[in-house]
Amino acid sequence: MQTIGTIARGIRTPIINRGDDLAQIVVDCVLTAAKEEKFELKDKDIIGVTEAVVARAQNNYATCEHIAQDIRSKFPDGIIGAVFPILSRNRFGNHLKGIVRGCDKLYLMLSYPSDEFGNSLFTDELLEKSNVNPYSDLLDEKTYREKFGYDSKHIFTGMDYVEYYKSFGNNIEIIFANDVRRILDYTKQVLCCDVHSRFTTKRQLKEAGAEVVYGLDDILSSPVQGSGYNETYDFWEPTKVPMIC
Repeated sequence: MQTIGTIARGIRTPIINRGDDLAQIVVDCVLTAAKEEKFELKDKDIIGVTEAVVARAQNNYATCEHIAQDIRSKFPDGIIGAVFPILSRNRFGNHLKGIVRGCDKLYLMLSYPSDEFGNSLFTDELLEKSNVNPYSDLLDEKTYREKFGYDSKHIFTGMDYVEYYKSFGNNIEIIFANDVRRILDYTKQVLCCDVHSRFTTKRQLKEAGAEVVYGLDDILSSPVQGSGYNETYDFWEPTKVPMIC
């Protein structure tokens, strides 16, 4: 009778460097861990290797400038709406650096009071007191500050993500809405930065008259001057940390 569910173990490895035999390192480390910690490898066990160490072993990187070039090629008019990014310094912040460099004007639309993963710009209590309808109201940054002030920060990181994202460039204007179609009041060229809902977001935008629609999964989907594209693993999952420098 099975009494224990899924068990996950993190395996410690040496620092992975360019040219390392990653497959051999993974095998050696897993077998050593099994021996030292006295666990048994069984059929249907899964060994996961992050894309970050694969990139390190292959010396396969994408820079912010690579992102900028791809953004410029996909949005030649230079005016972009980026919608529903997650609130994250390492997962979206680095992407934003490249996106901003690749356009003349960026309308960054944040969902509120939180992103799709539950990272909050401000508390539900503040929303209740604000007399704002999150289902219909679009807020500019001035109105956002009037309603929610400067004291609302991420509960774990202590970050004011509005202030943080604005710091990436003078060409960024931040707006707040939960109806993705409101971005079309500003531009018809849209980059969908959400993850799980991106297919619905793209469809809604196209049906509402958007002229150019891409997602983060469409960026660097082919090489840009030797960037970190890998034809073997050609789906870029934006929830993970790409090797961007």
